[in-house]
Amino acid sequence: MMRPLALLACGFLGTLLSASGPAALPSSLAPARPDSPLLDSLLHADARLLPVVERAEEFELQIIYTQINRDAQQRPTFVEHTYRLDAGQYFNPASLVKLPTVALALEKLNRLHHPGLTRRSPMSTGTAFRCQTPVPYIATADSDRVNTVGNYAKRMLLVSDNLAYNRLYEFLGQRPLNERLAELGYPETRIVRRFAPCDTAANRYTNPIEFRDPATGQVSYRQPAAVNPRPFDFPLGRISKGRAHQAGGRIVPGPYDFTTANYLPLHSITGMLRTLIFPEAVPASQRFQLTPDDYSFLRYYLYQTPHSSGYSLYQPARYFDAYKKYLYYGRKPALTAEPGLRIYNIVGMSHGYLSDVAYFADSTNQSEFMLSAVLYVNKNGVINDGTYEYDTVGLPFLAALGQQIRRYEATRYRPTAYLPAGFSQSEAIR
Repeated sequence: MMRPLALLACGFLGTLLSASGPAALPSSLAPARPDSPLLDSLLHADARLLPVVERAEEFELQIIYTQINRDAQQRPTFVEHTYRLDAGQYFNPASLVKLPTVALALEKLNRLHHPGLTRRSPMSTGTAFRCQTPVPYIATADSDRVNTVGNYAKRMLLVSDNLAYNRLYEFLGQRPLNERLAELGYPETRIVRRFAPCDTAANRYTNPIEFRDPATGQVSYRQPAAVNPRPFDFPLGRISKGRAHQAGGRIVPGPYDFTTANYLPLHSITGMLRTLIFPEAVPASQRFQLTPDDYSFLRYYLYQTPHSSGYSLYQPARYFDAYKKYLYYGRKPALTAEPGLRIYNIVGMSHGYLSDVAYFADSTNQSEFMLSAVLYVNKNGVINDGTYEYDTVGLPFLAALGQQIRRYEATRYRPTAYLPAGFSQSEAIR
């Protein structure tokens, strides 16, 4: 019988028997839940975590720890433990929105089903409205430098590239992107902004795009410029943060307005990652319409570090192993990835908010679990001034949190054996 990590490498994961919590059946603005006694005790048992945990309200801390148990047939069940989880507590999701954007872009290619249109098809982006950026075709012998949906996805998942996100946001279109997420069970989510200084109206307009058949070089698909004619409402109403904010190079007294910013609750992005790792964990109507190859592609780049991916753009030293692995490694340049630990994750870092949503597959300790966390580290209360305690508070906390949960998982009783003693490196996926 194939073991779970072998199944993961092949793109086939066990069928869910039962699930608990909002990640399984997402609902709009799920009410705050009482804290898990187990998770509370684990947080208070590690002295490294106490400076944040003992001021959890100030740091706006939210955590989801998901235990994964398997039966004799390797079928998983999930048990969620939460700490201060509250969809009504706004946090800026930053790059967390890149995960659903990548998944929906791959899904859109499948749904269009045009000859010569794949994630490897060269694409060009035009302009039709203010705050739009043209991106022409690139003719190069290095396939990693060609502008394609696949390469944009790699850039987003490996190093959280913002320009790549903008291109896929434009490919999807503001209203189709959000309406599709609502169909999948995430009606509360709002992905309505590029990562660019565009106003709310400009973000409703998306660019004309062309794709070429990589085999013939001929245009295989044209997408005209589009606009979302009806602005979205925002589930939390008016949202303002901070005592001041920086704008135009100066500090402006008064809070920063997040009302029309992207909104993605922690339970929703956790559910999206679980769906991509365990597609049978939700009803068929709530799964992304992806092929087995799409799943393998996504998992490969969710797990890989910039160097191990083989992606030529990210070989320089500034793209270190822990570049996008906040939980457990804390983004320390000197650390190298442990060979027995695979972390499939997406992160966010913006406006003082720091977040990581991850699935851990640990062959060293024969365990697997999910862990999601967000905290706010902005001691001076000024938004956009670039002065945040990421390195001194946020990243050390996330590293210690992942390490603490991994230690507990290594000793936690499970009814059956699950992970093999080791697993082989996946071949590069293009």
